[in-house]
Amino acid sequence: MRAFKNKWFQKWVKKEGLSEEILHDVACEVVEGRVEADLGGGLFKKRVAKPGRGKSGGYRFIIGFRKGNTDRIIFMFAFAKNERTNITKLEEEVLCSVAESFFSASNVQIECMIRINELFEVKRNE
Repeated sequence: MRAFKNKWFQKWVKKEGLSEEILHDVACEVVEGRVEADLGGGLFKKRVAKPGRGKSGGYRFIIGFRKGNTDRIIFMFAFAKNERTNITKLEEEVLCSVAESFFSASNVQIECMIRINELFEVKRNE
């Protein structure tokens, strides 16, 4: 499995100080089906604890993943639970469209997006 972050998520993760190891573990949980909500269209909501705290006051990640295809997963959006309760219907539609583009991209296109810093691969040992 290869896990990726879009440009927005990459900036957010750095600001929040979340490790690549945490992202890798979250990606594995999603692939195993351990998610809080299936939003449809390949979008899933996953609760993630803030380091040193519990999940109830933690983050909510919106992740693109197509069940049955464990080759790729993408972290797309996140928020702290105390900042908002959920994404809007419009945000969900946009994220669903972005996820579909990610799912249909060829490996060459994925590598190109990495080269131009539009997509970042989660590296487990960073």
